[in-house]
Amino acid sequence: MFCALPAIIIGHDSHPKPQNPAPLDGGARIGKRGLMFPIRDHNPSGRTPYVTWALIAVNVAVFLLTWARLGTDWDTAVLFQKWGLLALDVTRRGQYGGVLTSMFLHAGWLHLLGNMLFLWIFGDNLEGVFGPLGFLAFYLLGGAGAAALHVAMDPVSMIPMVGASGAIAAVMGGYLLLFPRAQVDVLVILVIFVRIIAMPAWIVLCLWFVIQILGGLAAPVELGGVAYWAHAGGFLSGLALALPVWLRGGGPAYWSRSGGAPPSPAYAPSRIPLIRRRR
Repeated sequence: MFCALPAIIIGHDSHPKPQNPAPLDGGARIGKRGLMFPIRDHNPSGRTPYVTWALIAVNVAVFLLTWARLGTDWDTAVLFQKWGLLALDVTRRGQYGGVLTSMFLHAGWLHLLGNMLFLWIFGDNLEGVFGPLGFLAFYLLGGAGAAALHVAMDPVSMIPMVGASGAIAAVMGGYLLLFPRAQVDVLVILVIFVRIIAMPAWIVLCLWFVIQILGGLAAPVELGGVAYWAHAGGFLSGLALALPVWLRGGGPAYWSRSGGAPPSPAYAPSRIPLIRRRR
């Protein structure tokens, strides 16, 4: 199983009875089937990713503040109903605030940590391309694109969606277009087999996208669980938002010049004096 950043749809029935968050991408089955997920890339951006760090800090801070104040499942359900994204609020009530606020809510520690890991891996390189303000706009617009497809798949849903993964999926889509040959380390765990394998980003990200499409087709939106269509919408939005940069760079020629990897800081000889060993 390819473990990935899940946006969570918090399921409920016709009665106002809160339920526990849905499993993270089938987390209960991970131990039986194995696990693989990216842990880092080998692509220094050459810039300090202040916005990426700030987004991680804000997500963690919001989670800690809400987690500290929530005492019961009912409190959690009320919070997500108020600040999560409800499709019906968008389509029938003209309320769009949940598109933004849902990006900063998470259903648990694993949900939060998985999302922040992916943002940390892929965000700095996109920020290096778009600049701090451009990357922030890219992130938020990608999250809005994720919300749009999620809403389109079930326009009258009253199930709240929470999680940053729609916006982070947009970052992944942009990364695929701009740096397809960048090397990504993937941790693979199959029973007693544990190995870190370096893969091209295009393999990792295309595989992830295919899994989201298959998951969306197999899992009815109205039942809650992982918001596969939000992931797919974010990913496609990221591709679209990165397309102008790719075209300005010459399209396929952009890949030829960069080798499909982000530009690394120029090599500079060390200023530390060399001390030869005495014989």
